[in-house]
Amino acid sequence: MTSEGTPSPALPLAGGGSADGSGGVTPSPTLPLQAGGSADASGGVTPSPSLPLQAGGSADGSGGVPPSPTLPLQGGGSSPAATLGTNGATHSSPPPLQGEGSGEGAATPPQTTVRSTCAYCGVGCGVLLTPDGQGGIEVKGDPDHPANRGRLCSKGIALGETVGLDDRLLAPRVNGADTDWDSALDLVATRFGETIAKHGPDSVAFYVSGQLLTEDYYVANKLMKGFIGSGNIDTNSRLCMASTVAGQRRAFGTDTVPGTYDDIEDADLVVLVGSNLAWCHPVLYQRVIAAQKQRPHMKIAVVDPRRTASCDRADIHLQIESGTDVELFNGLLSRIHQMGALDKGYMRHVEGFNAALAAASTARPAEVTKLPQALIDRFYNMWIGTEKVVTIFSQGVNQSSSGADKVNSILNCHLATGRIGKPGMGPFSVTGQPNAMGGREVGGLANMLACHLDIENADHRRAVRDFWNAPTIATAPGLKAVDMFRAVGDGRIKALWIIHTNPAVSMPDADAVRDAIKGCDFVVVSDITAQNDTARLAHVLLPAAAWGEKNGTVTNSDRTISRQRAALPVPGQARPDWEILAEVGRRMGWRHAFDYSTPVEIFREYAGLSQVAGIFGRDFDISAATRMRDIDYDAMEPFRWPLTATRQGGRFFADGQFYTPDGKARMLPLNYRPPESKRGRRFPYRLNTGRLRDQWHTMTRTAKSPRLSAHLPEPFCEIHPDDAAELGLAPADLVELTSTQGRAILRVVVTDKVRPGEVFAPMHWTGETAPSARIDALVAPVTDPVSGQPESKASVVAMKKFEAGWYAFAVSAGDMTPDAEYWARARTRNGWRAELAGREAPADWEAWARKLFGTEATVQVVSDAGRGIHRLAFHEGDRLVAALFVAPEPVGLMRDYVAGLPGTEAPGAISGRAPADRPDPGPVLCACFNVGVNTILTAIEDQGLCTVEAIGAALQAGTNCGSCRPEIAALLQKAALPPKAAE
Repeated sequence: MTSEGTPSPALPLAGGGSADGSGGVTPSPTLPLQAGGSADASGGVTPSPSLPLQAGGSADGSGGVPPSPTLPLQGGGSSPAATLGTNGATHSSPPPLQGEGSGEGAATPPQTTVRSTCAYCGVGCGVLLTPDGQGGIEVKGDPDHPANRGRLCSKGIALGETVGLDDRLLAPRVNGADTDWDSALDLVATRFGETIAKHGPDSVAFYVSGQLLTEDYYVANKLMKGFIGSGNIDTNSRLCMASTVAGQRRAFGTDTVPGTYDDIEDADLVVLVGSNLAWCHPVLYQRVIAAQKQRPHMKIAVVDPRRTASCDRADIHLQIESGTDVELFNGLLSRIHQMGALDKGYMRHVEGFNAALAAASTARPAEVTKLPQALIDRFYNMWIGTEKVVTIFSQGVNQSSSGADKVNSILNCHLATGRIGKPGMGPFSVTGQPNAMGGREVGGLANMLACHLDIENADHRRAVRDFWNAPTIATAPGLKAVDMFRAVGDGRIKALWIIHTNPAVSMPDADAVRDAIKGCDFVVVSDITAQNDTARLAHVLLPAAAWGEKNGTVTNSDRTISRQRAALPVPGQARPDWEILAEVGRRMGWRHAFDYSTPVEIFREYAGLSQVAGIFGRDFDISAATRMRDIDYDAMEPFRWPLTATRQGGRFFADGQFYTPDGKARMLPLNYRPPESKRGRRFPYRLNTGRLRDQWHTMTRTAKSPRLSAHLPEPFCEIHPDDAAELGLAPADLVELTSTQGRAILRVVVTDKVRPGEVFAPMHWTGETAPSARIDALVAPVTDPVSGQPESKASVVAMKKFEAGWYAFAVSAGDMTPDAEYWARARTRNGWRAELAGREAPADWEAWARKLFGTEATVQVVSDAGRGIHRLAFHEGDRLVAALFVAPEPVGLMRDYVAGLPGTEAPGAISGRAPADRPDPGPVLCACFNVGVNTILTAIEDQGLCTVEAIGAALQAGTNCGSCRPEIAALLQKAALPPKAAE
């Protein structure tokens, strides 16, 4: 188990029936697979010609069909025209939209607030978007949305800073040249059709993304599985939550999230396993902390090999050896039995207990996890002695060669105690993308059909094919992500369509994946930019609508479906993804099947297919939305599925009814398996990868925001002090990491937050931002044999100091074109900043700098060649254009002060230091309010502030998303004042 990632706070340089109301299953002996049948309340079938089960029979867009009375149109009890919070923003119901009535992407009048959903993690926060009339938007949290209740994290708050068009792809391109849509789409349809005709349907593939809306996902899945006839559609969600899908399907019979966010607040013990919730899902973490403040008896336990920000309020931290989760939870299951804590009544609904217990009884948790027995006993007693337990798990569990087993080891403990599906208790997976759940529901994974139907089940396949009136259906799972790109590399896949994801950076063995894409016969990329590592490899680039310009739905981690609504016009020739996919389907000969004109038509069809799933007794059923009118879709409030004639939302499995053939849950016998990659003399260190607080995936969005880039602007590697000493590494050195797959150069952070022998590096940097820091180039393409999810947190590496001959820091009002063995650039409010280093110094620093900055401006130079120190400041009149600071060691200067100088009158810029009358705020610590470290330290000293709350009151720092509060507490400790724990 490993965490999603928290850096050092101070970087040196900167079954067979339909669900009843309680989740039970009523067998349905006969299942009509043709049009004209609908499920009644008990799972039986009643003919209903007005509610067809075939795609072509869904309600048209004329609004002539009355809405289902169970469809929630006004959520949370808010009035149709309520004042939303203290910010004064208002909205009416239905909110102003673009799309269905006025044409997708039509402009919204300035100052009209639109209710939508955040673009980032699976928490699914509601946002209020107010266009400024000049292409920008103001973003605030929606206090009426059940996921966030008005809260937003630093990334959500900065969404308005990421909607600029400076690098937008605005027209289709073929082989690098702009073209028209007809030419581009004809080429895509022709090349895919010719490839299929010559080599078969499995010679083509789609690789899609949790950034897609559900409607986009649905059309892509339908096109590939039902009309092309291959299972070769997979998603980058394979990289983050496939192990949870596999574990839940094995235990429950379906990929069902049993509980809701409310359970996290109602629990008396919250266990975070492999989840740095404070940084990766900050709004959800703040809900936990707020609940703990109201209910001080609530406890928090963290299971993670790293000490992260999520440990700040934890009562116990189990810093286990990476990958040993199964042994820890096997030990817990054995202890549950020994202490008589089994729920014998609930066990009547569970199969496999004896075998699971027999396997768990051999566990040696202290020996395997490397934890003191007393600490393990304390955790076990806490878990067993607290009835209301919620166990939250994420990438540290999922991204493992035994990820599915880790999931099932957690589920085993909850099933054995009956702590599932009840208020305040249950296992809870949190997802990393805004619509990873929607992708799971729509069959975006290669081994699933839509609506939680099984691709291996012939009856399910037949039902989906008949519903779609499809000429064929995929008869077997397609290639999962890692295997898909292997097939691209060896030529089995000859035509590839990549949509809104960057696999040349994010896939394990990323260099091999990059080379595979580069060598593929035909590559299509749909994205909003041509400037990322993957888009640069495409034969055809298709300009897609971006967040803020799209209409559709997304599903969050607790099964809540929300509307994403457009607040901005679609720029240039960009189009929504569903429209692009549908047009290719039409041009490939399936006009009727893809004859959509609005997203609501797709949603209605999707709801109709879920009714078929309901007849089969599957959990995912939103059939009450089958006859939704356009106006209802426009006004849709967030709702939690299922949504049927008899049930809306709620929890699953408290009644012991599951979706397996016999209706019983499955406990699995599990045995600890160490990570696949083994440490040894050649590669003695285990590499853990993860996310940062203020960055997202490969930064194509977040890197646009100066304040998000200010907190940790440079890639780094956390190394334990003992390992650093052995390797002769000091803070701010550069370290070279190598593995069998690749190589990286990163800045050194020496910290005891990692265990000896383990290192951590974030996964965000790319060829666009720091080519030497593409960390997934080092990750072995090892996968879980059940889920196919890569083991992204347990590869092995060697490390040595990068012996740089020179180091440099650069700032510029314009972009830079670095040419060095190491460089990393980030946006600032006044332009760009960059760290650079190399072995051999240029012969002429001025010529090198002019090429770097692309400037002929007047230069001011201070140089000491003997000491290897050079400083160059370029001015146009009184305005600083750029500056370069070179030294034989990591350059010492006031980076954040200097980064703000380009574009200003700065005659003293070459000193690298702020004048006495211009204090340096220091590196940004609170991104929400742009508060620097030095500002906080000064306030501590001058005002005598001694608590996190006092600093918040004085500076606002830590008062919004709260994810910087642990770092503020660390500053208080550093200042030798008596801090109180962050709340």
